[in-house]
Amino acid sequence: MEALDYHAEERRKAEFDVEEMKIVWAGSRQAYEISDRVARLVASDPVFRKDNRTMLSRKDLFKDTLRKAAHAWKRIIELRLSEEEASKLRFFVDQPVFTDLHWGMFIPAIKGQGNEEQQQKWLPMAYKMQIIGCYAQTELGHGSNVQGLETTATFDPETDEFVIHSPTLTSSKWWPGGLGKVSTHALVYARLITDGQDHGVHGFIVQLRSLDDHLPLPGITVGDIGMKFGSGAYNSMDNGVLRFDHVRIPRDQMLMGVSQVTREGKFMQSDVPRQLVYGTMVYVRQKIVADASCALSRAVCIATRYSAVRRQFGSHNGGPETQVIDYKTQQSRLFPLLASAYAFRFVGEWLKWLYTDVTRRLEANDFSTLPEVHACTAGLKSVTTSATADAIEECRKLCGGHGYLSSSGLPELFAVYVPACTYEGDNVVLLLQVSRFLMKTVSQLGSGKKPVGTIAYMGRSEHLLQCRCEVERAEDWLKPNVILEAFEARAARMSVTCAKNLNNFPNQEEGFAQLATDLAEAAVAHVQLIIVSKFIEKLHQDIPGKGVKRQLEILFNVYALSLLHKHLGDFVASGCITPKQGALANEQLRLLYSQVRPNAIALVDAFNYTDHYLGSVLGRYDGNVYPKLYEEAWKDPLNETVVPDGYHDYIRPILKQHIRVARL
Repeated sequence: MEALDYHAEERRKAEFDVEEMKIVWAGSRQAYEISDRVARLVASDPVFRKDNRTMLSRKDLFKDTLRKAAHAWKRIIELRLSEEEASKLRFFVDQPVFTDLHWGMFIPAIKGQGNEEQQQKWLPMAYKMQIIGCYAQTELGHGSNVQGLETTATFDPETDEFVIHSPTLTSSKWWPGGLGKVSTHALVYARLITDGQDHGVHGFIVQLRSLDDHLPLPGITVGDIGMKFGSGAYNSMDNGVLRFDHVRIPRDQMLMGVSQVTREGKFMQSDVPRQLVYGTMVYVRQKIVADASCALSRAVCIATRYSAVRRQFGSHNGGPETQVIDYKTQQSRLFPLLASAYAFRFVGEWLKWLYTDVTRRLEANDFSTLPEVHACTAGLKSVTTSATADAIEECRKLCGGHGYLSSSGLPELFAVYVPACTYEGDNVVLLLQVSRFLMKTVSQLGSGKKPVGTIAYMGRSEHLLQCRCEVERAEDWLKPNVILEAFEARAARMSVTCAKNLNNFPNQEEGFAQLATDLAEAAVAHVQLIIVSKFIEKLHQDIPGKGVKRQLEILFNVYALSLLHKHLGDFVASGCITPKQGALANEQLRLLYSQVRPNAIALVDAFNYTDHYLGSVLGRYDGNVYPKLYEEAWKDPLNETVVPDGYHDYIRPILKQHIRVARL
């Protein structure tokens, strides 16, 4: 008997070619085919089962994670998967694991910061997983302030070794994924000291555990830091604590791509420019932005599908109740998140191009775009991860009470995603870094130095500070150039206002401290402009498929105008639009929601997620939610017995009033 598709009618409403939209989402036909093939491979393998994950104890969860990691590596070798296919397989297994840091941080850092000899020595072993590495930077007492790290690496010229040491409790390495129980090696970031002189923080490859019996080597104390937020979620990862007691390593295990220490103990900068380390940073941050679009689209897919299944109120003459997705209050909360998922996807695609461009420039010793690239990637990491974390929680609320069930998939998705707001740079700290770049750009506007890249609009600040939005009717807000100029004017005016206010402080650092909130808001305005502009660039591309481009235009307008509505105070206060024009934008937004509505299910289908990857009863492709929710409830361990354990010890005495009362 053919399975029922409760979303069939919704899918028939679609006004565009869903298969072509899947290719747009994936980035290319080849990427789509690889993703689709690997997703189905993972979904059909019983070893990768995850529906019971939130019920496992920490020990059982970790063992399950090790089993999946080993099986994934076995399948990668057996099927001779390419690097891209292997990466997709790990992605669809969907369980935080030590290999995430091995492939995502350890290997890229050696490639980006090691010299040729070090790469030839360490990378072959790492690629074959003959060693497993992690990235040990964060300490118990220092995370965001990397220059404040306390771990030391003191050169001993007599033995030609570095002595790695944890001089204080707060210098303990704390949080590195894979460190707690698995990693054999770590990239340890420590203060380089030669002849009593501190040369700042540098990276060192340190072996932690024996390759024979996995025991920690002498002088090394290492373990797991304990349970983290949520059930399942990031508790599958062995985030670790690490202390060194005068551990000696050979001199050539200092990453020497950009600086080195000679046999005599002399510190030297390499011929390779230090700026090359930016390549690794851009790579990691573009990956984080790509992950944001994945997590957000996953939550939106669940909430959209369930909003079409769920019915509440509105029954007429005994007919069916109204689908929740038809309520404007639901649409106004859900559809901007759907549009954001696409917006983040496209800015993530652009960041991949930026990484390639930066790498090419660095190899040609062209560092002209680095400050702008640093600000851009820092800002995008901050804005996309914060928005995604908030959106996942909003999607949970959009699913009503059932969104709180583990079987909805949303609580675990939230718990596993929120660390992204902190790792690789605290989001507020990153915004303040962006704001410093903006303030420097404003200060140089009169010098003749032309802003480039994502900051190029600042070169037209004289016009942007005076321009007035020409919107007279709601439909005027559908013009991309009108939206773009409004976002440019808002960003420019907020930055210029902050710069003027900073000048009122005799001490610039005191000014930065006092105006930090305003500066962070100016940074957000700049980053949102980047996302809007990259969405517009996407629309200028040749996009095949019936109705696909039209749907992207609608989503662009929803994304931009929902931001304008949310930050209306900024736009009006900066003088670029009037309150009436803001009201017209909101009027147009309501009309846009009606255009998204018939395509909503098809737009989330275009993400092409299997039910296995979604891991949600509410987000099932076939919409058969309520029977499956009922079925899932009976799988809970509490339901293994009809009478609960503890009944005779605790419940029966209460019911029978057999509780003895002690006399004082």
